Amino acid sequence: MQTIWLVLLIVSSLLLAVVILRNQISWLWFRRFALHLIAAAAALYLLNYSGVVPGMEVPLNPATIGTVVLLGLPGIMLVLGLQWTLF
Repeated sequence: MQTIWLVLLIVSSLLLAVVILRNQISWLWFRRFALHLIAAAAALYLLNYSGVVPGMEVPLNPATIGTVVLLGLPGIMLVLGLQWTLF
């Protein structure tokens, strides 16, 4: 059963790569997404090590970086607010 799932994963990944490589719009989307991802990680890194918000540190994990990529600056405020209220 595991072999079937592995083959299905490989085939679907290859087909997704073909679709992305065929479309020119996909390259533009991929480039913009990569730039937003790098900017979000850099912003969270600078926020953690600059000491702007004393006593709070936002972890660099896929959930927090994804939130910041999706929402931008309000995403950072959302993560900080959630961390402040939950901890």
